[in-house]
Amino acid sequence: MLDTLLFLLERLFLLAHINVSLPRLVHVEREPVACARRDNVSCSRFSRGDLLEVPRTLFTHFGIYMGDGRVAHLIPDALPLVTADPRHVQRMVTNTRLLLGVLSKSASVRVDSVEDFAYGAHILLNRGDAQCAPLRGEESALRAERLLGPVSYSLLWNNCEHFVTHCRYGHARSLQTEQFCSWLKSVVRDPRTLLASLLLAVLVLVVSGSSCSTVTPALLLPFTLWMAS
Repeated sequence: MLDTLLFLLERLFLLAHINVSLPRLVHVEREPVACARRDNVSCSRFSRGDLLEVPRTLFTHFGIYMGDGRVAHLIPDALPLVTADPRHVQRMVTNTRLLLGVLSKSASVRVDSVEDFAYGAHILLNRGDAQCAPLRGEESALRAERLLGPVSYSLLWNNCEHFVTHCRYGHARSLQTEQFCSWLKSVVRDPRTLLASLLLAVLVLVVSGSSCSTVTPALLLPFTLWMAS
């Protein structure tokens, strides 16, 4: 039962968690940084061990700058489950591979070019180290290098932000997960959520009829919400 609930929560996280405007580890001003593009110009403003982030539509992706225009990042990828051929695995992860990786809870820590990491978006340099003391840049990069290879993946408990905060600050943390859990707590404790679940239960009983096989499932969600609120 617990595994099922965690599975549903993770899928809800993927669909509902929009955090382009969410704060990062600390509230500081961040600026877009010009990075490598087709002309292969190196990112002169990046230093080895820097924490980089790329805003996506539904989430923010993170990586550790390794130097020489390369970024280490944890990314969902199902391909390593079916082949170990580096010629295929090292190709840029497509959206299909990424989605299948999320569903199969499979990922890898890999090194890609800055351009592939950005995937057409602007890269932001996270300089918010005042409230969370970072490790030395070289130590951060070495931590990332030691984790290269296949890893298990979880949207809530082991994502790309956990990886970079482990490398940069010495302890894994995901503010995206914390924000989502805080939002979910507010939803569960909202009386309107309980009322909506009760109305849904009544509707199910009216349509399906009252019997042991329908009453228990229909009342399970309102009862769970009541106990959790």
